[in-house]
Amino acid sequence: MQSEPAAPDPVATTSRPTLADVAAKAGVSASTASLAFSGAGPVSDATKQRVIDAAAELGYGGPDPRARSLRRGRSGIVGVVLEERVRAAFLDPVKIQMLDGITEGIAPLGAGLLLLTDTGEPGDNAVSIESAPVDAVVLIGCSPRLAESVEALRRRGIPAVAIEGATGDGIPEISIDNRQATRRGAEYLRQLGHSQVAIVSLPFDAARTRGALTPELELAGTAATTRERLAGAREVFPDAPVQVAGTSSIEEGLEAGRSVLADPATRPTAIIAQSDLLAAGVILAAEEYGIAVPAELSVLGFDGIRVDGLQHDLTTLAQPSVAKGRAAGEAVVRLLAGEAPESVCFTSTLHVGDTTAAPAR
Repeated sequence: MQSEPAAPDPVATTSRPTLADVAAKAGVSASTASLAFSGAGPVSDATKQRVIDAAAELGYGGPDPRARSLRRGRSGIVGVVLEERVRAAFLDPVKIQMLDGITEGIAPLGAGLLLLTDTGEPGDNAVSIESAPVDAVVLIGCSPRLAESVEALRRRGIPAVAIEGATGDGIPEISIDNRQATRRGAEYLRQLGHSQVAIVSLPFDAARTRGALTPELELAGTAATTRERLAGAREVFPDAPVQVAGTSSIEEGLEAGRSVLADPATRPTAIIAQSDLLAAGVILAAEEYGIAVPAELSVLGFDGIRVDGLQHDLTTLAQPSVAKGRAAGEAVVRLLAGEAPESVCFTSTLHVGDTTAAPAR
């Protein structure tokens, strides 16, 4: 006589096992199983192991993090707003160092990072600063679109920290001495004997307008970092012409350098670049024109990073990028704890390399 098939195990037929299934299989209450996973309660090692073994047998991966987020009223995500596309940001060592620092700073939260861009060109279904499920945001204030990002966050009531950027009351700023540092670099060039100096700047406006700086563009410019570094250079060289780049990259520095160095009659003896990547591009442009660095052209950068492929030890204003990021992350932790962190300003240092020398006589 053929035996009847066994009744199906209700746990085995569940498409996705639940915590209650695990508790039943382990012979404990659902609350005990929950405590065993969270490690937040008095559960014996033997009971905890029994729950873990039951979960492994059922293929249960743990409590749903979405449910946990709902209970806490937080997403467990900190947003970081970049001024360019993510791919471009990962080509910039300064951005990578700041992200490393932010990650260190928010470690006590156990939160993840969500990278957002403020290029103004989101995709149809892109997660943006207007919709991202974040608990707090770190704004990279070099962006000319900083004010728009701040306004969006204020509408949503999301706390924020700015790395370099005057955002107004209520948002702590992690800054560096952009103006004073650039002035120190410019004074060093003047001490070497330079008087014919040009500037290659970061973007001024949200459209990232390239070319020679016009009074209209300078007046309309919203990028605080760009303006501060320019002000520092002009304290020493008030009449220095400015070529504006579209972003901080070697390619943009190359294009700007070509424009500045194209006419032998107006070539400067030194160029102040507002980032090390721009400075590296300027050096490539000088090589194209057969201009020796530093014998015929001195180049000063800003950041203090190692630029892959650059054969020179760049003279630059070195900034503490990791420390800036860490301070921003620590400020986020305090904000989410209901505290009011103070703004912090770091100091940059002049590193003299082999890209600056006295002008040729």
